[in-house]
Amino acid sequence: MRKLNTAIIMCAGFGKRLRPLTNKVPKPLLKIGNKSLLENTIELLIELNVNKILLNSHHLRQQIKQFVLENKFSKKIKVFEEKRKILNTGGGILNIVKSSKDKDYIILNPDTIWSKKHLTEIIKMKNLYFSKKALNMLLVVKKNKSFDQRLNGDFSMKKNILTYNSGKEYIFTGCQIINRNLFSNLKKKIFPISLIWDKLLMHKSLYGYESKTKFKHITDIKIYKKLTRK
Repeated sequence: MRKLNTAIIMCAGFGKRLRPLTNKVPKPLLKIGNKSLLENTIELLIELNVNKILLNSHHLRQQIKQFVLENKFSKKIKVFEEKRKILNTGGGILNIVKSSKDKDYIILNPDTIWSKKHLTEIIKMKNLYFSKKALNMLLVVKKNKSFDQRLNGDFSMKKNILTYNSGKEYIFTGCQIINRNLFSNLKKKIFPISLIWDKLLMHKSLYGYESKTKFKHITDIKIYKKLTRK
């Protein structure tokens, strides 16, 4: 079975819903217990045995860069700085992909608290991604497994095919695998990743894999404070 060699962690956001904490600290460096969200995410990817970890950064980017320099992780980590403008989720991914030669990438948002249980699920998702010859697969979870019960669903799913049909009982966890060919001939530099998803949804080719793990996501400062008290 094919291997995922390169991972991308999305670290450029402003973390507006976590202000005033994120006025001075970028969201990925906020801590749950004694460990930052970014460190937790990197550790999961090291367990997944990727070769390279690539980060995008914008808001308080020097802190992200300094964190990577000061911590001697066992995998190569490179920080891409979006200096002039934040490129949004899709643009941030494309900016990194353009500098790499790999075909497939695993992408994680650090504002989900990843666990060892997710590691097993991501390996199974990766195997399904390659067996289906998919171009994009999202790790999704049912709403009733969300720590934040206020969250609405993003998708419906049947036989691993995601749709926007009524119901929408599945939430995107912040983990996906994507193929670089989806960005071919795309001239936009600043765009959300949902632009890619919408095109795949039209052709019923956006895949999903269901996580059974409790979904703990740092939605806002209220949820962050609840999780830090646990």
